[in-house]
Amino acid sequence: MPRVKGGSVTRQRRKRMLKLAKGYRGSKHIQFKVAKQQVMKSYQYAFRDRRKTKSNFRKLWIARINAAARINDISYSKLMHGLKLAEIDVNRKMLADLAVNDAAAFSAIVDAAKKALAN
Repeated sequence: MPRVKGGSVTRQRRKRMLKLAKGYRGSKHIQFKVAKQQVMKSYQYAFRDRRKTKSNFRKLWIARINAAARINDISYSKLMHGLKLAEIDVNRKMLADLAVNDAAAFSAIVDAAKKALAN
C-alpha cells in the first residue's frame, strides 16, 4: 500500500487558514500553526466583542445624557428618576440623540422631569 501524502487538500486547508490570517503581525501570517492559533483567538474576540459593543454604546449614551443634563443643572440619576415619575418613556439612545442634536427638546424633557421631581 502506498504512503499517504499531504497533497492538494492539505495545501488548500493551509492556504485558507493563512488567507484568514492575512495582515497579522510577525509569523502569525506566515507560519500555519501560529496563524491557526491566532485565527481561533480572533474568532473568540469577535464573538465576545459583538456582545460587548452593546454595553459600550449604552455607556456612551449615558455619558452624553449626563453631560447634557448637567448643563441643565440636574444629574443623570435624578433626570432618569424624574422621567420615570413623569411617565416619559424615552430610551437612552433617543435621549442621547436629542442631547447632541436638539438641545431645546432635551431641555423641555429635563423641565418635565424636574417638575415631576418637585411634586
